[in-house]
Amino acid sequence: TSAYSSPAKSLGDPGITPLSPSHIAKDSDADDAVEQLFLVVVAIDFGTTSSGYAYSFTKEPECIHVMRRWEGGDPGVSNQKTPTTILLTPERKFHSFGYAARDFYHDLDPTESKHWLYFEKFKMKLHTTGNLTMETDLTAANGKKVKALEIFAYALQFFKEQALKELSDQGGSDFENTEVRWVITVPAIWKQPAKQFMRQAAYKAGMASPENPEQLIIALEPEAASIYCRKLRLHQMIDLSSRAPVNGYSPSDTIGTGFTQGKEHVRRNRQSRTFMVENVIGEIWSELEEGDRYIVVDSGGGTVDMTVHQIRLPEGHLKELYKATGGPYGSLGVDYEFEKLLCKIFGEDFIEQFKIKRPAAWVDLMIAFESRKRAAAPDRTNPLNITLPFSFIDYYKKFRGHSVEHALRKSNVDFVKWSSQGMLRMSPDAMNALFKPTIDQIVQHLSEVFDKPEVTNVKFLFLVGGFAESPLLQQAVQSAFGSRCRVIIPQDVGLTILKGAVLFGLDPAVIKVRRSPLTYGVGVLNRFVEGKHPPEKLLVKDGTRWCTDVFDKFISADQSVALGETVTRSYTPAKPSQLVIVINIYSSEQDNVSFITEPGVKKCGTLRLDLTGTDAAVPNRREIKTLMQFGDTEIKAMAVDVATSKSVKVGIDFLNY
Repeated sequence: TSAYSSPAKSLGDPGITPLSPSHIAKDSDADDAVEQLFLVVVAIDFGTTSSGYAYSFTKEPECIHVMRRWEGGDPGVSNQKTPTTILLTPERKFHSFGYAARDFYHDLDPTESKHWLYFEKFKMKLHTTGNLTMETDLTAANGKKVKALEIFAYALQFFKEQALKELSDQGGSDFENTEVRWVITVPAIWKQPAKQFMRQAAYKAGMASPENPEQLIIALEPEAASIYCRKLRLHQMIDLSSRAPVNGYSPSDTIGTGFTQGKEHVRRNRQSRTFMVENVIGEIWSELEEGDRYIVVDSGGGTVDMTVHQIRLPEGHLKELYKATGGPYGSLGVDYEFEKLLCKIFGEDFIEQFKIKRPAAWVDLMIAFESRKRAAAPDRTNPLNITLPFSFIDYYKKFRGHSVEHALRKSNVDFVKWSSQGMLRMSPDAMNALFKPTIDQIVQHLSEVFDKPEVTNVKFLFLVGGFAESPLLQQAVQSAFGSRCRVIIPQDVGLTILKGAVLFGLDPAVIKVRRSPLTYGVGVLNRFVEGKHPPEKLLVKDGTRWCTDVFDKFISADQSVALGETVTRSYTPAKPSQLVIVINIYSSEQDNVSFITEPGVKKCGTLRLDLTGTDAAVPNRREIKTLMQFGDTEIKAMAVDVATSKSVKVGIDFLNY
């Protein structure tokens, strides 16, 4: 045997070999489940920094209701969503979520608080963990570890209960979970394991079950935004390129003020929290012709996601032109720069200690920073004051033996001063410098996308997501790309994804063509060809020379897949008498994959077809049809023994291999 062990040889399983010719079947209606009737669609936007839900009754799909207001909002932050923070008791039981979790944790005595488990911004872990499994841990503010799956399930269960309670209160009778179709949004750039992880957490939270997976849709954030943007009317957006009167304001208003006035204008009309989505294609959309392209840039707390879509008339269905790209360039990057600045002034050793010893005060300081961060604007001239918590000043004096004021004077950070009221006083330039690295990365990434051949002639750029509220980001995107396309911001930009996700849940078929994020295939044996196949792959069985570990490709990364498209291949057992047929499914981010042993090829599913007990009168070349259905955000696979119609199904699984 060769020096390394090959999967096929070590399994001792004779494997399968392709029956030629392979073909692609386009039978979309063959396996359609009976569509269930849900009374309501509830979408949850589970964000890195803030989360929320919205819903719509299937009988009146033009009304989208955004969740009730939450207690305990922050000054300077509009309260339609709640912070993504969760608190567990010292016994690791769920205690509270959102503002309630934050305030309760904050009011605990420091001696007590160190036993409680407080988590914030934990969604990023799913993006940054390379080998995510059901066992992945999250670290609480006090350093203790808890399984990520439990935290996500607690959070989703909290939203499930809140939404059902609101629906029951509204309808006057108890609302059952079975009457709800749930939609959860995830970044499009997440890898498949993270998307599957979200589904598993939702099953654990009791929203749907493996037996009834259709009850839950995993939607991609920029796609949801895109669906909503199609419906925008002119008065619901700000066109940065024209600065034309929007909502009757004159172009002389700067971006910042026009935006705030626009917001006020909307807020006055929205005591109701119900948004009418007119069943029309918005005016901006009516300017788009067949084949027009636009980019949706979804900039949130953790990630920035970009998708390029093209219109297909007459129904205005969307076609994805270029696979979703992006990266961890969300507004958290700004918080991180602020933390680096504090380390520069007060010393990294102090900041690390302070975070551990006074976690609640650290949270306070970041909240104070958050509201000033939202006040940053390109044309701002007056300084921004950030209140330092008393325990920061106090603990610093104990730690260093001199005052905070002294530290500021001594550090040569000249644009941050100490004000007599106990505040850090930052010049606008200092604040803008904190935004710069993150905004530069976003602009850089967008430039790369614009340079792709698939992305020529883009008409519009829709800027959505919570970070899109930042005038600094708006200005940077407008000045970099305003000459190439029109830059448009929906009015209530932080809720765009939420509303789009509701619309998606009402009509999931609106996105007709997607790009496959990965290459998929199965491991097979081929007849060994001298000179073509590497000698170490040679396997001789019953006098036949086979090449092992061959990757038989179903679909390539970045290939277009229509919704529900099925790709079919036929195989036959390499050994005719074989009764248990095992088909292993593999994926890779590379396009050209020849062998399943290549680096980056991951096993992500197994179809086990047991043919024992089937009739002996079986043709000597048994045909096993293998089907993979793509185009949904999840992928299904199936194997059928043609002679006996015996079949087995499996969902592609990225977490358990």
